[in-house]
Amino acid sequence: MAEIRVLRIGHRPDRDKRVTTHTALTARALGAKGVLVDSKDPKLEENVRSVVDRFGGDFSIETGVQWRKVLREFDGKIAHLTMYGMRVDEAVPLLQDEDLLVVVGAEKVPAEIYQLATVNVSVGNQPHSEIAALAIFMDRLTAGQALYQERGGRMKVIPNDRGKTVIDSSK
Repeated sequence: MAEIRVLRIGHRPDRDKRVTTHTALTARALGAKGVLVDSKDPKLEENVRSVVDRFGGDFSIETGVQWRKVLREFDGKIAHLTMYGMRVDEAVPLLQDEDLLVVVGAEKVPAEIYQLATVNVSVGNQPHSEIAALAIFMDRLTAGQALYQERGGRMKVIPNDRGKTVIDSSK
């Protein structure tokens, strides 16, 4: 499969730290190779890198990017997640087998994004969380392949129906 990256637009470090952290962690857990964030936020970078260091995987984060430049220079397809776009099940087949940039907005995104996107993708037609939209989109796009993928980290969660089993190979 081609590489998937997520572009988070409208991040406000003082207000959106948990939501943008969860956006990045969702992207990572569901198969993206990295996240780009428009506002500079060293603490966000530190938090996400800490998870990658502990749980492994090939995932990068960069904050303070110029989103217009990223969109214009991206060599692949661009999917903008919005409730006004094409249904997710119709859009996914159009986005396979090529590098993909998934745009996730925090608030109202500039109209320009709708024009720069290859496809505007609707994950439902009701207001809901951008994190939920990203999770559903990524799961459909990757057919769930990333959910239990081994990432080679020192921390490993062992799924079970009761209790918490976490193996820390550094101990």
